[in-house]
Amino acid sequence: MQQSLHGSGPGAVHEALRKQRLKHGGEFLIMGALLLCAAVSLITTALIIFVLFSESATFFQEVSFREFFLDTEWQPLFDPVSFGIWELVAGTVNVVFWALALALPIGLATAIYLSEYAAPRTRRFLKPILESLAGVPTVVYAYFAVNVITLSVLRPIFGDGLPIFNSLSASIMLAVMVLPTIASISEDAMASVPRDLREAAYGLGATRLEVATRVVVPAALSGIMAAVLLAVARAVGETMIVAIAAGSTPQLTFSPLESIQTMTGYMLQVGLGDTARGTINYQSIFAVGAMLFLITLLFNIGSHLLVNRFREVYE
Repeated sequence: MQQSLHGSGPGAVHEALRKQRLKHGGEFLIMGALLLCAAVSLITTALIIFVLFSESATFFQEVSFREFFLDTEWQPLFDPVSFGIWELVAGTVNVVFWALALALPIGLATAIYLSEYAAPRTRRFLKPILESLAGVPTVVYAYFAVNVITLSVLRPIFGDGLPIFNSLSASIMLAVMVLPTIASISEDAMASVPRDLREAAYGLGATRLEVATRVVVPAALSGIMAAVLLAVARAVGETMIVAIAAGSTPQLTFSPLESIQTMTGYMLQVGLGDTARGTINYQSIFAVGAMLFLITLLFNIGSHLLVNRFREVYE
């Protein structure tokens, strides 16, 4: 058997190994179980997409594409009824943008410290504490945003005119929620940069800060971008924080000091209400969900291409 494998090409080796595996009957059961496990996720995803777009198709039988995509007012629960999706999209972009504006510099600074400055013992102590923030229930973040961030932090700064439900408090809590993702994955990417690059920079007289910002960060750029994109995906899909802290007032604004409503916030509002199944308001949940699905899909495709564009491979 070994002689035939050594004297054959890759195709013959693969065929010989396949035939050898088929001699053991128990492996059929294992292969079948593994195939079934792999098919579960695929079938579940297909069923979700089918239900999402079939219900959305029913919605668009009553609401035109023109109204949905060209109208700028979202008011499905009160007269006059309007189904312009862009106020919800603007609300989602609002909180995600301000959350990233807060989390990205802090997360990268934390990753640089853990990777380039912290002692191994300090890193082993701080990193689990940082990652534990991801385990806090989001509903706790939401009520902390309303009762502490808005009332005790933001209102003393911006005055009592600040709505108790506002985009900024939700964005701050979203930033805290995604901070472990950005910092931890970015630190892992920086730690994987070969030490030879650091030593070469030190040999040229670079300082530790210059090595971190001009050598390590560019070398780990694809991993850092993957961390940021993963954080964006999590922030876009977050529900409890934005539903409780950001409010339920759809507005076409990017101001962080206004009460807004996001796509997920609207879906939670209607889903937990007394809306009857089969009504236009009930079906609007699926239309908004389909829009969110398409936005996330396009974002993931673009991010995959972007990460591959800047990927660095070291041996």
